[in-house]
Amino acid sequence: MSKKFNVGFIGTGVMGKSLVKHLLNAHHEVTIYTRTKEKAADLVKEGAVLVSSPSEVAKKVEILFTMVGYPHDVEEVYFGDNGIFQIDNVNLIVIDMTTSTPTLAKKIEEKAKEKGMLSLDAPVSGGDIGAQLGKLSIMCGGEKSTFEQALPILSLFGETILYQGAAGAGQHTKMCNQITIATGMIGVCEALAYGRKAGLDLDQVLRSISTGAAGSWSLSNLAPRMIAGNNEPGFYIKHFVKDMKIALEEADKMGLQLPGLALAKSLYEELMEDGYSENGTQALINMYK
Repeated sequence: MSKKFNVGFIGTGVMGKSLVKHLLNAHHEVTIYTRTKEKAADLVKEGAVLVSSPSEVAKKVEILFTMVGYPHDVEEVYFGDNGIFQIDNVNLIVIDMTTSTPTLAKKIEEKAKEKGMLSLDAPVSGGDIGAQLGKLSIMCGGEKSTFEQALPILSLFGETILYQGAAGAGQHTKMCNQITIATGMIGVCEALAYGRKAGLDLDQVLRSISTGAAGSWSLSNLAPRMIAGNNEPGFYIKHFVKDMKIALEEADKMGLQLPGLALAKSLYEELMEDGYSENGTQALINMYK
């Protein structure tokens, strides 16, 4: 990409920090905001400018990404007293990469249009590893012309970047992703529990089954962490439970029952009660020990 932009990024957590680094490495001017300033210290050293509110970011940039924890955080960032929509910056492109609700994505688009701005909902999949490598899958909803305009910047973050339809379609697609992961994680854990009980070498088991019909991203990337007892978060359990709640609520609105997802949510909620909220989703294996 030859053209350089003034880019904003709100939320420098496990994944957001890596995405900011990709922007800096591509020599874009980057302005950031995070509630926990300590999380941004290394990014400031690398050239990012830290400001004191979302609205201050929105004043300075042409493209603004948000990647925060929960839908209520998204509401605050966009509609709060110091939020993005408190300022006038015509033609600003706002791109929410948080996994949030389709309804909120539509609300953001409506307000953006009132302000003369453009918007996308663009949740991602690929975890901390995908973010670090710039190989995320990015699912986009909004106007097709806005997607095409943002694609060069999005290409710094991911390999599979697809337009899914009108506002909210990106979030609906992410729900499909989370449903697949949720039930798949049960299968990964139960396979390892079975292999351990049978006295097998689990690393050797993975070498066999990861490349066959059972192969999946979770099996290849998270099962080794399970075997090693590594619960460090690539994606927090507390955020995964939030996603499953959204998916079940949306399914209920459509008159759709998802018993596998309901089971996965209940297991992860048990883990949260046992103190695993800040651990990675692979900590589900602890339910089988």
